[in-house]
Amino acid sequence: IFVFSAWPPPDTVEGFFDLFNHNWLLGLLSLDLIYLLNNILLAFVYLALYFALRKANHSLMIIALVPGFIGIAVYYASSVAFEMLSLSNQFEVADSPELKSQLLASGRMLIETYKGTAFDVYYVLNAFTLLLVSYVMFKSDIFSKTTSIWGLASGVLMIIPSTAGTIGLVFSLLSLIPWVVFSVLIARKLLVLSK
Repeated sequence: IFVFSAWPPPDTVEGFFDLFNHNWLLGLLSLDLIYLLNNILLAFVYLALYFALRKANHSLMIIALVPGFIGIAVYYASSVAFEMLSLSNQFEVADSPELKSQLLASGRMLIETYKGTAFDVYYVLNAFTLLLVSYVMFKSDIFSKTTSIWGLASGVLMIIPSTAGTIGLVFSLLSLIPWVVFSVLIARKLLVLSK
């Protein structure tokens, strides 16, 4: 949120190309570089939650884990940060209007991919995973009811993808509040369980 607030991403492909050529790191951050790293960690969180809750409800935890991992894998298909960096470098040295036009068209296609089906599938599958994991938590005595309620709240708010217009953006931002609390609570409990 800080990166997007301090340096709002460009509205156009030309804007992204310009951003990458002036500050490649900010360009990568504008196209969710942090999410790429976050989702690697998220896979480990899902695994830890599976091992913590598998005795409470093995079947539901498997059903929760599989879509979560599929969602994470699908997310990587929607990421275009490094492709846009490459196109921007090519655009910078392109010597003909035709080549620049082709690179812009390729960039537009990548931006549509970034905002498209793969991202929405990732988002909804991870909402589903969060809802199921939180439900299993609620029914078990391993995590507190408070922890599971924070997870359920975040999962409900994540049902509408952030790409679904203004309402999606509002829901995605609101989902971060319970997600942060949930993350802190599960981290504390997982540390205790690991001892």
